[in-house]
Amino acid sequence: MADQAQAQLKWEGKASANLTGPTADQVWPLLEDFFSIHKWLPACDICERVEGVSGQPGCIRYTAGNSISSGTATGEETVSWAKEKLVAIDSKERWFSYEVTENNIGFNSYVATIKVFPLKDDVEDEGEHGCEIEWSFVTDPIEGWALESLLSYIHSSLQVMAKRMEEALQPKDK
Repeated sequence: MADQAQAQLKWEGKASANLTGPTADQVWPLLEDFFSIHKWLPACDICERVEGVSGQPGCIRYTAGNSISSGTATGEETVSWAKEKLVAIDSKERWFSYEVTENNIGFNSYVATIKVFPLKDDVEDEGEHGCEIEWSFVTDPIEGWALESLLSYIHSSLQVMAKRMEEALQPKDK
């Protein structure tokens, strides 16, 4: 009975990153392009369209990146890959959800939602003052991983993504 209850448990988590300069309207197009995640996500070197049109539910991307395998004595580089399907998107509210459909990383079931929110100055309500990106997920437990490790990976990846986006959106006239 305990094994059955354990098998039904889902891991859930959330990470967020604040961008102090760019607005949500500036950041959203960078995320909305479902086939450009390799520009922002540090562990992703390749992102290719498998099928469908970016921004349309049902489109599928192939993502891959090199990683050092901790499971080998030699510390070999391995290619981690996944196929991810866009399941829902709301451009007006600035969010999308995707699921991992195939992979060699150990995900049996993984669904994530990425949202972009405007940040408001609490003292003066003069409009947006940057934005926040939120990455939430639900997944089956991943063999060989701890939930804390997955949360740490998502948090650190999101911080790098936010920094890369801030840099990409800085005025070029400096």
